[in-house]
Amino acid sequence: MSIKLIADSGSTKAEWCVLDGKRKKLITTQGLSPYFLTSEQIHFILEHELLPKLKNYKIDEVFFYGTGCSNPANVKSVKTAISKVFAKTKIYVDHDLMGAAKALCGHNKGVACILGTGSNSCYYNGKKIVKNSPGLGYVLGDEGSGAHLGKKVIQHFLYNTFDEDLMDRFNAKFNTNSIEILNAVYKQPLPNRYLASFAIFLVENRGHYMIENIIEDSFNDFFFNHVYKYRESWLMPINFVGSVAYGFKDVLKEMCNTYELQLGAVIKKPMDGLIKYHS
Repeated sequence: MSIKLIADSGSTKAEWCVLDGKRKKLITTQGLSPYFLTSEQIHFILEHELLPKLKNYKIDEVFFYGTGCSNPANVKSVKTAISKVFAKTKIYVDHDLMGAAKALCGHNKGVACILGTGSNSCYYNGKKIVKNSPGLGYVLGDEGSGAHLGKKVIQHFLYNTFDEDLMDRFNAKFNTNSIEILNAVYKQPLPNRYLASFAIFLVENRGHYMIENIIEDSFNDFFFNHVYKYRESWLMPINFVGSVAYGFKDVLKEMCNTYELQLGAVIKKPMDGLIKYHS
């Protein structure tokens, strides 16, 4: 029986699972986004964070689902890095959206959405992605994502839109200022992760009307720009995966009810579904 290594990688972290018959071993490394890391940097992370935890396994197949891997140049970059670590191994590299679709829908048809650090969506016919609303990344898109929500939190803080109570809570939580924020967003690496780190403020202050408005506005943008683009959305369940989707599933449920859509599965991580799919 072949030993499989499955990876689900966002830009913040990557989850790995060694599938050896019925035995499973879970490993976490930092995220491997080819938009932010070169092939050499990805190789370095694999060598130092992943390989030491795989000493007792001879991997036969690698199934890597990662952010940014819909772009052929990015796929090549990731594949090159993986093949340096796992020589003579069958390597499949695909988009994290395909991983989400397989995890959420298995071999069935459905609309699959990612709401994590970034966001994306597709209509999946049980075998492949047939329609995909374009993911424009955290600068132009990523509606409903951690980065999009975090950006709105920062805007409310910097524009002094929050009321006095929320301003005090923000300052107590983050102890930062406009100079630090603008430097991190425009001059430091991985600004999407930085933006997403402010989404926790929404989780911790649920119930305040300004907080609820930010969450609803962001999710409304996601539904309007993505979910609505598939006519299948009115014919079958809308499924969600990601920490943001899972953390705000009450809002997703409310929105689906409002728009007369059927909410399907809402899961935090794709890995459980991927293990089932590849077993």
